[in-house]
Amino acid sequence: MASNRDLSSPIPWRRSLRASHARRVQRARRRRRALRGRAGVTLAVLLSTVAATGAFAQDAATPQASGTSVRAVQQKLGVTADGVSGPRTRSAIKRFQRAHGLAVDGIAGPATLAALGLTSPDTPSDDGGAQLAQIAQCESGGNPSAVSADGTYRGKYQFDRETWRAMGGSGDPAEAPEAEQDRIAAKLLAARGTAPWPNCA
Repeated sequence: MASNRDLSSPIPWRRSLRASHARRVQRARRRRRALRGRAGVTLAVLLSTVAATGAFAQDAATPQASGTSVRAVQQKLGVTADGVSGPRTRSAIKRFQRAHGLAVDGIAGPATLAALGLTSPDTPSDDGGAQLAQIAQCESGGNPSAVSADGTYRGKYQFDRETWRAMGGSGDPAEAPEAEQDRIAAKLLAARGTAPWPNCA
């Protein structure tokens, strides 16, 4: 028997769209409730030591909690502080990075956290920052693209490639953004002290 439904009417389509939207909202709410309900788990900004992905991860590492909450980053960026690192948060991070001359990767790494006024384990303290500045001045005159005469030591802190890779760097240290060189140097200083720079510490 032929159906009496008017197939040209947009009403069924609109009802279906509303139902689909309602289902997506309910799923998102359930995910947020599940995340909030995990005992002892705090949504944290993910920083990397070697590799990871996501808005709050660094290059290529197992994520580490920085102690800075996702909500704190969102509040600084002026987006809805729901504690969920999603596309809107990543877009806000990228806008902030462009406006402040940072590497635009959508990652709330140490340089971005510092620019936001938030702390991070890889962000040097005032004393550590002064020490790194002294090391950089001695090693390269503070030149991020400096290369030693034999080509072994490269960049602002004169990394050799093996050390650079071991600390999570990729590519040529002398071609990396200065903020990335600062981050790797801060991590190296925290891990090994001034031993990697025996003549400049």
